Amino acid sequence: MKKNIAILGSTGSIGTQTLDIIKDNRDQLRVYAITANNNYKLLIEQAIEFEPEIVVIANEKHYSIVKDALQSKPIKVWAGNQAIADAATMADVHIVITAMVGYSGLIPTLKAIEAGKVIGLANKESLVVAGELIIQKAIEFKSAIIPVDSEHSAIFQCLMGEVQNPEKIILTASGGPFRAFDRQALETVTVAQALKHPNWDMGAKVTIDSASLMNKGFEMIEAKWLFDMQPHQIDVLIHPQSIIHSMVQFHDGSIKAQLGIPDMRLPISYALGLTHRIPNQYPRLDFTQYQFTFEKPDTERFPNLRFAFECIDKGGNQPCALNAANEVAVKAFLEEKLSFRKMSDLIDRCLQINTFITHPSLEDYIETDRVIRQSAIEMIDKI
Repeated sequence: MKKNIAILGSTGSIGTQTLDIIKDNRDQLRVYAITANNNYKLLIEQAIEFEPEIVVIANEKHYSIVKDALQSKPIKVWAGNQAIADAATMADVHIVITAMVGYSGLIPTLKAIEAGKVIGLANKESLVVAGELIIQKAIEFKSAIIPVDSEHSAIFQCLMGEVQNPEKIILTASGGPFRAFDRQALETVTVAQALKHPNWDMGAKVTIDSASLMNKGFEMIEAKWLFDMQPHQIDVLIHPQSIIHSMVQFHDGSIKAQLGIPDMRLPISYALGLTHRIPNQYPRLDFTQYQFTFEKPDTERFPNLRFAFECIDKGGNQPCALNAANEVAVKAFLEEKLSFRKMSDLIDRCLQINTFITHPSLEDYIETDRVIRQSAIEMIDKI
């Protein structure tokens, strides 16, 4: 039986690559629902090609355009953020790929979990913001979470068949485009430079997070919740070649690693296949073309990674504040309202003013996000 797939964020990098995989495997996979925030033109093109049951445009001002464009198709067209969650929880949906960017993915991810869906998790911010709550809900509603991030997919694969918890997780990072830049050089980097990732093709927000090492900080927090590890059991290692996607160290000193070309379609297809490997014709890894190197991250030049460790050590709603401040900072940088280095200064100030809550509820997370986001916006001109 074909698996019905709902893709939350079908017009982004993960979403479009998910559709590429489904296109090549129509005998196994079917697009049931697709959603987008603003990119209605691409959403319409995707809907015409794949003819899903449901199409959702979050920004309601584009609803009539999408509705009119698809009126000749047997497709339900919905609008609004609630409609995204509704699409993800439909009874016929087997797998939900949560590819929305940032905090916006939290509520749809929670609703899909509460509906007992299999989650292909590409929205790491959900676990950063409310990891404890999400894991509790996944256990309660027996919802399987299969990570789509290349690093977490690597760890997931390394742990398959193991019966003992690992001693340590080693997350690898490319180091981004500014790995060799000193502090002075970092002061003058441009948006165009930051968007040129050396190895991966990703959306703008994730690419900037990668350049600042915030993405790796978020992945560390995500790994803590996904694999029930403590922060001191998670190491980050710079591996510029991006071939070793992550490693797991066991209590006997053995280390398992997952390797492959830097192509996000590999972890996506692993999730879509529910850990059954879907054959493909992508390029294969040629070991003779690489020399692997490793180095420790510099958290003085890239303090965002340090902030992430500090926030998850503190716990509570502190990681939620971290995410909210970072989303504002990245947006301001992309709009050239804030320099690359000043992003970290803004985040630091927001963390210092956060009203800490030890055991936050969902409402507490929502309020923390609102307050920190607003505070960060007001601070931009003062940094």
